[in-house]
Amino acid sequence: MRVAQPGPVSPRRRSFAGGIHPPSSKRLARDQPIEVVPTPKQVRIPLLQHVGALCEATVKSRDEVVAGDLVGSSDAPVSACVHASISGRVAKESAATLPNGRRVPTVPIKAGDEQLEGQALLDDTFGGEWPTLRLDLPRPDLILQGVREAGLVGMGGAAFPTHIKLALNPDRPIDTLVVNGCECEPYLTADYRLMLEAPRPVITGALLAASAVGARRIIIGIEDDKRQAAEALSKAAESTDIEIRVVRTKYPQGSERQLVPVLVGSNVPANGLPLDVGVVVVNVATAAAIARAVLRGKPMTHRIVTVTGRGVVQPKNLLAPIGISYGELIEIAGGLTPDAARVLAGGPMMGFTLGDLDTPVTKGTSGITVLTREDLQQFEETSCVRCGLCVDACPLNLVPTRIALAARKGAWTLAERYHINACMECGCCAYQCPAQIPLVQLIRMGKAHLAAA
Repeated sequence: MRVAQPGPVSPRRRSFAGGIHPPSSKRLARDQPIEVVPTPKQVRIPLLQHVGALCEATVKSRDEVVAGDLVGSSDAPVSACVHASISGRVAKESAATLPNGRRVPTVPIKAGDEQLEGQALLDDTFGGEWPTLRLDLPRPDLILQGVREAGLVGMGGAAFPTHIKLALNPDRPIDTLVVNGCECEPYLTADYRLMLEAPRPVITGALLAASAVGARRIIIGIEDDKRQAAEALSKAAESTDIEIRVVRTKYPQGSERQLVPVLVGSNVPANGLPLDVGVVVVNVATAAAIARAVLRGKPMTHRIVTVTGRGVVQPKNLLAPIGISYGELIEIAGGLTPDAARVLAGGPMMGFTLGDLDTPVTKGTSGITVLTREDLQQFEETSCVRCGLCVDACPLNLVPTRIALAARKGAWTLAERYHINACMECGCCAYQCPAQIPLVQLIRMGKAHLAAA
């Protein structure tokens, strides 16, 4: 299969309006193969790792569990069950503060003697044969059942329950499945390594997801700074009708509101979803997890996490158990350098600053970025100079400075009129602002206030 060049729709749709080109800094970890994290002494499984309702624990203190056992579930319409990531004994329920500031209950599990380790775990996760013919796939209802029972969520950051996204809706037929392999966030390389090292489960997962939603067409979008990954997926997809599309590298190309128009040629409505234009979008890591869940009955217990930045000794891409602490992953990457100054859950554009390295890794944790004092050199905030750079950079055609000012002044009606809730908090505006106004933080504050009102 030939890898298509940028501009799959027309020469005018190679990219999207707005956006920025920050230094990618991916070279720090992009050549580091996926390593399996040794089983930690204990994990803490948060009972909320997804958009939707909190799970309730299905185990109690002193229960013995095996990796993959159900430890939390919910009957709510929007939720995702959680499973033990290691084998061992359940400890007394505790709580943890997630990077977004929400405090949630967790199920602690102390490791036992019998664990799946090293290469065996890597092979169990990504190895073996994977079907690439639609005729060899289970029925759509069985695919959906497998995804739901595995507790899958979007692994690109949104953490929306995957079984809800893949549920058939007769009123909204799906024509195209888009698989997002852009990974546009600077520093992070987890998806890149997955596509390079394990392309077959990504392809199989894409076929399963398309079958579940009834999509006739599958397009995988990859930025042109990841051509090796594109070639690996292209080779894995040779016997399929999957299209591999290489698009221009630009942040935030990985946002579905930007990627769908580029790949499909249809604009997602301002207050709508890709579903409204006949498209479903899944991340490449989610696709691989779908394959593992449906064909091997394996729930979501591990994920690839990039530990990177100039503030760690040896950046790595780690296959880590859900519930391990951020601090333990940093130690596996050699620990912090003397000039480390800030630890982020995620990348520098959309990540959250961590206040506690004991915070457990969740299904939505794609990376840990450690910045140095030099990285954080900032100028003093000044008044807005009305340069319009934030407006030019906004990929959603908003006016960030007006939204942020309304939030700062508590003018909530005005903030809503400026479409504060449409903002996806990508950080393009703050990156471009010469006045160093904390635009994203102000907008986040405003959205939180309106949600609580």
